[in-house]
Amino acid sequence: MKYIVVLCDGMADEPREELGGKTPLEASYTPTLDMLSPVSELGMVRTVPKGMTPGSDIANLSVMGYDPRQYYTGRSPLEALSIGVDLKETDVSIRCNLVTLTEEEEQYEDKRLKDHSADEICTEDAQVLLKTLQEHFNTKEYELYPGTSYRHLLVWKKGKIAELTAPHDILTKPIGDYLPKEAGLRAMMEKSYDILSSHPLNLERKEKGLNPANSMWFWGAGTRPTLPSFETKFNKEGVMVSAVDLLKGIAVGAGMRNIIVEGANGGLHTNYLGKAKAALNALLRENADFAYIHVEAPDEMGHQGSVKNKMKAMENIDQYIIGTVVDSMYQAGEDFRLLVLPDHPTPVSIRTHTADPVPYLIYDSRQDMEGKKGYNEITARETGRMIEEGYTLISRLFEEE
Repeated sequence: MKYIVVLCDGMADEPREELGGKTPLEASYTPTLDMLSPVSELGMVRTVPKGMTPGSDIANLSVMGYDPRQYYTGRSPLEALSIGVDLKETDVSIRCNLVTLTEEEEQYEDKRLKDHSADEICTEDAQVLLKTLQEHFNTKEYELYPGTSYRHLLVWKKGKIAELTAPHDILTKPIGDYLPKEAGLRAMMEKSYDILSSHPLNLERKEKGLNPANSMWFWGAGTRPTLPSFETKFNKEGVMVSAVDLLKGIAVGAGMRNIIVEGANGGLHTNYLGKAKAALNALLRENADFAYIHVEAPDEMGHQGSVKNKMKAMENIDQYIIGTVVDSMYQAGEDFRLLVLPDHPTPVSIRTHTADPVPYLIYDSRQDMEGKKGYNEITARETGRMIEEGYTLISRLFEEE
């Protein structure tokens, strides 16, 4: 038996007037999910425990079977694991986004958060800018590390957990009320604007019609995490297929193998098919028991407020990932169980995460289950099936009925 999770980041949403009262998922063309849903278990699951912040860190820990109330120590430390940073017990790890702030305001605190990802800046451009920032800011107290795309890392030696705001939560808002209270962190952010706004690469990006990555933005502070081994916990050898440092870091902490896919970039035009093939290779040729395929694209499109592109991302997942996985597993003659779900909603109307429960689908290749026509928020809710403790869902996937 093989086990597969397809985690569609931020996929869940709300009914939209322009879609005739349907959600983007409900309105998307997803023939593979439409085929599976009538013979699958559908339901709702609360991936973000009540009182916790609705982030991909907390929600993905839940989906992978780790109770966030027990194991969560912050988002950035998980990302630090993925890029090989050995955090000491006294270190504080902080996510550093390269963001786009508006330029017309004279004072830094009056500027607005225009784009949390600087047009999903490519990793190559981001590393050029990070190198410049490292030359200015790396000291015995602070050290910057490059990550992927707009997502990077600051380690604060002998630091403390600071109250910081996620940039995707304040899109279009003036930043003054959300700047760090810690003087050192705020000073670095302000100075980064002076450095980056005139950087030749950003001037070139503006000429091309791209948003400049003109400021650092700190958030997601935390300390070194300790996760028990996934294989020991569930007796399954697992692999992670993701372009995102956060998910790679969770995998490192859980002792899972990360599979790097060329062209997988966390955006709308990621290598969907390459991700599916990488997971299948691990399952069918390398004897892995479990594959976790994480796709960031629906979340990014939700943050951008694009209904059209969010639907396109979900249609790509259905065709190139879920469709490929299901067809290939049947062709190989392998029994498998498949779990499809988002980690949290990212409604395009608010362009950020919510903590609402999300729809899930579990399909078993050996038997038909009593499902409903169409996998979406509405049909899943209509089943009346609700899993309050999200970290228990994976045990449901592993059930041998």
